[in-house]
Amino acid sequence: MHWLWVLIIGAIIGAIAGAITSKGKSMGWIANIVAGLVGSSIGEAILGSWGPQLAGIAIIPSIIGAVIVVVVVSFFLSRSTR
Repeated sequence: MHWLWVLIIGAIIGAIAGAITSKGKSMGWIANIVAGLVGSSIGEAILGSWGPQLAGIAIIPSIIGAVIVVVVVSFFLSRSTR
C-alpha cells in the first residue's frame, strides 16, 4: 500500500512541477509521474528531507527536484524534435 501512495504523491509532485514550468502538458501523465519520482529522489538527495512529508517524501525538496527534472527533460525533448 505504501508504494501506491508513493506513486500518487509522485504524480502530484510531477503535475505541480509541470504546472510551474508550463511544460508538463507536453510530457504526458506517465512522464509526469516519472519526473515526480526521479525529481523527488534528486531533490531529497541534494537538499535533504526538510519540510512537510507525505508517504515519506519531503514535499518542498521533491518539488524543486522535479522542476529541475522537468526542465532538463523538456529541453532535451524539444531539442530532439527540431
